[in-house]
Amino acid sequence: MKEDFFKHQAQTTPYPLAMEISHANGCYIYDTNQKAYLDFVAGVSACPLGHNHPLVNKAIQTQLHKYLHVMVYGEYIQKPAVELTKLLAQHLPKTLEKTYLTNSGTEAIEGALKLARRATGRSEIISAKHAYHGNTMGALSIMGFEERKQAFRPLIPDVKYITFNNTAHLEHITIKTACVILETIQGGAGFIEPKNNYLQQVRKKCNETGTLLILDEIQPGIGRTGKLFGFEHYNCIPDILVTGKGLGGGLPIGAFTASRLLMDMLTENPKLGHITTFGGHPLIAASALATLKEITESNLIAETLIKEKLFRKLLKHQLVEEIRGKGLMLALILPSAEIANTLVLESQDKGLILFWLLFEPKAVRITPPLTISTEEIKKGCTIICEILNKIADSSTY
Repeated sequence: MKEDFFKHQAQTTPYPLAMEISHANGCYIYDTNQKAYLDFVAGVSACPLGHNHPLVNKAIQTQLHKYLHVMVYGEYIQKPAVELTKLLAQHLPKTLEKTYLTNSGTEAIEGALKLARRATGRSEIISAKHAYHGNTMGALSIMGFEERKQAFRPLIPDVKYITFNNTAHLEHITIKTACVILETIQGGAGFIEPKNNYLQQVRKKCNETGTLLILDEIQPGIGRTGKLFGFEHYNCIPDILVTGKGLGGGLPIGAFTASRLLMDMLTENPKLGHITTFGGHPLIAASALATLKEITESNLIAETLIKEKLFRKLLKHQLVEEIRGKGLMLALILPSAEIANTLVLESQDKGLILFWLLFEPKAVRITPPLTISTEEIKKGCTIICEILNKIADSSTY
């Protein structure tokens, strides 16, 4: 199968990990040799309830026997999508009441950007340096990392950049700005949290200039930070909220949410302002609904902050310069990219799945399922510390 993988399936890097998967359950993934790997990545935050969760599986199986795709998005009333969007509204501020379901986070970003331009009649978009919002052309245009963009230029014009947490840069937000789009916690840049009421100050500047604020919660959303949505930590409500990844419970999904007044602008002038065939797919919506119900009705969100404390306690090491992030969205910052690479690769050999971040080469991602147990945390952290001990003993780093 490995030969066919490299021959027929397109890769994203020259050196994929190329683990051959047999099955997955709970917080473990198994290869075709039946070796178990403790999962500290959760499909890059896309599996908040772990793998093969019985409630998610039951919802999928129940919907499977009713109907799959029947009509393009927004035409027929389909119970899973309606219940999902209603449940989201029940757990969001009143101004975030109407949700458009998409196929992925990056498509939701596209929809949010279109909505901001449609609503304001302005073209300028302000993003953050080292931002990551996806890889479609619009999302790529607001990516704050030129190395990943230059091969695909020209991109969408009229995009400007500010530095995350730099309040002096807020002067660039003016009456010409359609929207400011920020990750609530910067992901690819190294899990950087907003500091000193930064998001509140962005919100204030947007209010003053009539600019819409879009917050990208594709990674920090759905309970990962100890709140259902990351923005709840920072007393800042966006005009448009974007989510994805964990919302689907392991199936592909994206969503953008706004007020009814804003969202209804996509229905006319022009009609079909944003359309999709498979957005709100009933099977995926059923999976998402089961996932959201379990996360909001259980103790998983509160336990996330307790588990964060355990990770921080167990991963105190001379080679760990910093642990960034919040809840179970954590990044180990190590002395060098070489040490980060060694840790990821040797951990896999020892049955622990870790992964990199997009733009910070010294970072190692720790984003396990929210369902991870105390014993599993201890087990994984022991492996990490053993590898770091070996590195420390064998080099001057």
